[in-house]
Amino acid sequence: MTSTEPHLCFRSFVEALKADNDLIEINSPVDANLEAAAITRRVCETDDKAPLFNNVIGSQHGLFRILGAPASLRKSSKDRYGRLARHLALAPTASMRDILDKMLSASKLTPIPPQILSTGPCKENVLEGDDIDLTKIPAPLIHQDDGGKYIQTYGMHIVQSPDGSWTNWSIARAMVSDKRHLTGLVIEPQHIWQIHNMWKKEGRDVPWALAFGVPPAAIMASSMPIPDGVSEAEYVGAMTGSAIELVKCDTNGLYVPATSEIVFEGTLSITDKGPEGPFGEMHGYVFPGDTHLWPKYTVNRITYRNNPIMPMSACGRLTDETHTMIGSLAAAQIRQICQDNDLPVTDAFAPFESQVTWVALRIDTARLRKMKTTSAEFSKTVGDLIFHSKPGYTIHRLVLCGDDIDVYNGKDVMWAFSTRCRPGLDETFYEDVRGFPLVPYMSHGNGSPVQGGKVVSDALMPTEYTTGRDWVAADFEHSYPEELKKKVLDNWTAMGFREE
Repeated sequence: MTSTEPHLCFRSFVEALKADNDLIEINSPVDANLEAAAITRRVCETDDKAPLFNNVIGSQHGLFRILGAPASLRKSSKDRYGRLARHLALAPTASMRDILDKMLSASKLTPIPPQILSTGPCKENVLEGDDIDLTKIPAPLIHQDDGGKYIQTYGMHIVQSPDGSWTNWSIARAMVSDKRHLTGLVIEPQHIWQIHNMWKKEGRDVPWALAFGVPPAAIMASSMPIPDGVSEAEYVGAMTGSAIELVKCDTNGLYVPATSEIVFEGTLSITDKGPEGPFGEMHGYVFPGDTHLWPKYTVNRITYRNNPIMPMSACGRLTDETHTMIGSLAAAQIRQICQDNDLPVTDAFAPFESQVTWVALRIDTARLRKMKTTSAEFSKTVGDLIFHSKPGYTIHRLVLCGDDIDVYNGKDVMWAFSTRCRPGLDETFYEDVRGFPLVPYMSHGNGSPVQGGKVVSDALMPTEYTTGRDWVAADFEHSYPEELKKKVLDNWTAMGFREE
């Protein structure tokens, strides 16, 4: 019996969105060639309901319906992160802090190994041999300047070290190359790159699977930069308190979530490469003609549920899954690293307004003062720690904020950065660390595309290191007596203003 809880079954997750009034089912014909992505992109930019396209033009063998914006934001401030919360069995009103705490919780718990089933819903249908033609199923063209049809934007790659000790789940983009092949990014130092290198040393192609519509808790874990060698299946088990249910692939020794909507089985080549890109990535740019050679994936078998749903992330400018998950989860791990190293960091978040290239760190300034440190010393301590860690790989600016700043509020972070960090003097630059090449100013700007371009910006005022804050914020919260604030709030809607 397979689990049907929304955080452990993608099909149930879709039903949960429907129950939340956070789903629009579109039954009229929709073209996977740009139209589905155009609707989804508009949803992401307006924080609207997730679109479920039930009638995709060109479907073959029942493949497939499309769900757009599976982890984007909601419009209401009360359940803004509701779609992410549903990934983790949290109430839709959960805060971002609640969500990140849940994701980090597994790091302190005993891993729970997966449960192996003999079969599962993902085995209901099968395609193999000449029946597989990736060019005929409706793989989405997401942006008109993309180099191909990107079927893989929210699926989960599954690879394993040659000795079987480490199974890695990850998200990395991949586009259709031809009937049986995909090409996609395998970037250093990501875990899929590390395992790919292990197989290179063995002289053998990598056994591989790509599962779409996996348990939402699993796709969250696959987005998180957890430590090298940790298998996500056991991490998800610890986080959810129950063993995740897996079934064995038919053509290799890998295991995939039993409730997956669609599974590709095959190999990742250690020698064969093909052109990939360009693609409109998480930072909001497409660079036409920006094509590179990346390893090829061979699809030998496809299994899938009846009436399957393909999740799709139409990434770009704010706000989509690449921001709500990749940036947020990197920040969570950065917070954990700081706390494990006894730094006075209480919260960390990647402001969406920075296109998640920044992480703002909230500092306990009372503890900071006890350290008897200076801005330059503290900035270097934080920068040395984070920019040499895996979670710091995608982040290019750390903003140190006082404890009066809510780092989950982009307006707060920008206020602190703009008014408390003196350019140059209050900044510590790093050019000797690995940079993230997908950031446009790295790959298409000045300097090395893979080295440096990082900075710690200290938005702590000098008094926060010595005697404490010597100012009061000029805002509604701090500039008026409590009884007057209460009177204003109690009469707010009666005066004709909108309720938040």
